Amino acid sequence: MISVIFVCLGNICRSPMAEFVFKKMVDERSLSLSFDITSRGTSDEEEGNGIYPPAARTLRTHGIEGRHVSRQLTKKEVLNADYVLVMDSGNLFDVLRLTGGQCSEKVFKLCSFTSHPRDVADPWYTRDFEKAYSDIRDGCEGFLNYVLSAHSDMLGYDSRH
Repeated sequence: MISVIFVCLGNICRSPMAEFVFKKMVDERSLSLSFDITSRGTSDEEEGNGIYPPAARTLRTHGIEGRHVSRQLTKKEVLNADYVLVMDSGNLFDVLRLTGGQCSEKVFKLCSFTSHPRDVADPWYTRDFEKAYSDIRDGCEGFLNYVLSAHSDMLGYDSRH
């Protein structure tokens, strides 16, 4: 099983959007049993809150729904994950600081898997949830293609069960 954690600041906008987008992509390929997918925030300021309503509305317009409660990322979760996908450079810095620089080989900006590497701008500030969704979808597609190529030997689990 491949463990993936999507990370943003508060875990109420970008990272839960990425979690749900990626879960849908994986499910559409009948690979759900091969992945453990979650999301976290680098801050505890939104802990216990649900997904931000404009983020949830944006997902619904694209046929994606899910339940979510914000949680702060722990060092143990980073150590145990296969991939930690952050939304921006600030999140990258925070995750590396949390781990004391350990695990840098498994921490990536989500959109580094695209043909146009970039940060996913925080829609909390930009108010452009559709742009965030577009960037997240692009990053998730690129990441899934990478995983399908790099871990093809691990992804037969679903077809065997």
